[in-house]
Amino acid sequence: MTAVPRPPRLSPDELSAALSGLPLWSGDGDGIRRSVALPGFPEAVAALVRIGFAAEQMDHHPDVDLRWRTLHLTLVTHSAGGVTELDLGLAQRVDELFPS
Repeated sequence: MTAVPRPPRLSPDELSAALSGLPLWSGDGDGIRRSVALPGFPEAVAALVRIGFAAEQMDHHPDVDLRWRTLHLTLVTHSAGGVTELDLGLAQRVDELFPS
């Protein structure tokens, strides 16, 4: 099986420009972050499952910290050593699922 090439790490200017279009996200070249607050623990677990399915479709998986009713997400392409277009794409997908 041939490995799928991963995109390169974004430059600081590219990342800054991209984050201006993702107002719910913040971060730096080492990762972009967003929290998603839900009404309760069961809803947070369900949200994690929805994000998990989206991530699996993209073959790109977030770092997730679940605290009671809040998901704390960090996106980084570990193989590239920083944030890439894959992270931006998954951030956009999360924003589609949870717009605010």
